[in-house]
Amino acid sequence: MSLITSRPRLTRRVALLALSLAVGVGASGCASTEASSPTAGTEGSKVLRVAYQKFPSGDLVVKNQKLLEKALPGWDIQWKAFDSGASINTAFIAKAVDVGAIGSSPVARGLSQPLNIPYSVAYVLDVAGENEALVARKATGVTAIEGLKGKRIATPFASTSHYSLLAALDHAGLKESDVKLVDLQPQDILAAWQRGDIDAAYVWLPVLDKLRTDGTQLVSSADVATWGKATLDLGVVANSLITEHPEVVDAWRTAEAAGTAAILNDPAAAAKAVAAELNTTPEDAASQLKQGVFLTPEELTSPTWLGSDGAPGGVAKNLHDAAAFLTALKKVPSTPTEDVFTKAIHTTGLPGALGQ
Repeated sequence: MSLITSRPRLTRRVALLALSLAVGVGASGCASTEASSPTAGTEGSKVLRVAYQKFPSGDLVVKNQKLLEKALPGWDIQWKAFDSGASINTAFIAKAVDVGAIGSSPVARGLSQPLNIPYSVAYVLDVAGENEALVARKATGVTAIEGLKGKRIATPFASTSHYSLLAALDHAGLKESDVKLVDLQPQDILAAWQRGDIDAAYVWLPVLDKLRTDGTQLVSSADVATWGKATLDLGVVANSLITEHPEVVDAWRTAEAAGTAAILNDPAAAAKAVAAELNTTPEDAASQLKQGVFLTPEELTSPTWLGSDGAPGGVAKNLHDAAAFLTALKKVPSTPTEDVFTKAIHTTGLPGALGQ
């Protein structure tokens, strides 16, 4: 899928949120707003439970700068950290979260049998590029994917990295049975790498950059995308929230658009906010953010990606293609029709709901 490179100016609603970012980033710290329970808010408030992952994105800007809290003063916003999309899917099944940041591969699984999770895609956080990659330990001497035959490769199962790893092996003519796959979460991958328990790993930032220091990158998700297997980080919303509180969904989309706009238009402020959430330096956060592909509102609401009101875009086909690939690998029992994914793209109010 081609990318549009033009960068439009900020709209009024997004600009106001971006202004609050510029003012607030200097005063923000690293204090967590995570909640241990999704059941109760402050007295008289309603609760919005937001699942997030600690990878560099506009979602972390939204969290750090409390853009949702500012947009929804009558709501108790509870941020809940997760290690992978698979665990977020489990939380949606348990009705423990309302909104989540999750990769396209777990979303494809979530909308397929047997999960059939009642959620919809309402935002694209980023398109995976150099921010997810397959790296081999230099000590193995492996310099190409084909050299991984018989090696131990770690990745978080049911994640975008897992999907991209399977696509990379397939592209290189290797079967899954030709290697030894290990299901590990990012921090566990780092520990296993440091102990020498694994030979290679497909994972995302910030762990990825640590592996690169003594590893050889074999392929990135940007490369995999050129083979027709692009992966995305998506924002999904419980269908019940869309039905009962569409105004909250609109506020969340506007806040996410402001977070993305900060990355595109005020990268220094965005990097400072992301650094506080990742417990790293602004310079490191800036480097990590440069490795992802972040869409403008014009790109996001184009036919290539999310689409506009009444006209869902290419994300639906991307999810269908991912489900078909996972079916062929026997990771899901069957591929839903593309209509299932089209109906799961929430475009009501777009592009206006992004603050345009």
